Amino acid sequence: MTVAEISTTHLTPDDLLRVPDNATMELVDGQIVEKQVGFKSSKIEGLFYFRFQAFLLQHPVADVLPASMGYRCFPDDPDKIRKPDTTVILLDRLQKLADPDPGYMPIVPDLAVEVISPNDVVYDVDEKIQEYRAAGFPLIWVADPKAKTITVYARGLRPTIHTIEDEMTAEAVLPGFRCKVADFFPGDAL
Repeated sequence: MTVAEISTTHLTPDDLLRVPDNATMELVDGQIVEKQVGFKSSKIEGLFYFRFQAFLLQHPVADVLPASMGYRCFPDDPDKIRKPDTTVILLDRLQKLADPDPGYMPIVPDLAVEVISPNDVVYDVDEKIQEYRAAGFPLIWVADPKAKTITVYARGLRPTIHTIEDEMTAEAVLPGFRCKVADFFPGDAL
């Protein structure tokens, strides 16, 4: 597919799979939406993945997936593909999948993390969070590198903001996981 064909065509999830280097591309209303990235936000995204993976090596109750995993689980638009920056899915739910190696994940993650990038527009991030909530994502963390905060959206509860002095837990998903917010924002090393 050429760039011109991509920009004027209503794409399907299968079309997106055939686009080279699509790791930062999502599909919304049949159009590719390029995810914004930056050095700091990418590094923080990696820290989430690393900390969850380290925990799961000791407590194998879930799998952690990077931003390249697309989710096709939106009831309002079955062709929408979103790629949270890091996700966690409990193993018992993964084992029930009809296809053990789907091109896109057909179920919502138990925990989704979005890291705000320097070029992200607030409206776009808010829209994505609303889509996740409408699809039934039970737990969403939004990390803001500039403010060094993590906003937690838990199903049925108001969002809560955690600062660098706070500790993060995800008991419903990862019992025993504990990490300081500051550990995701390592100071001047960024």
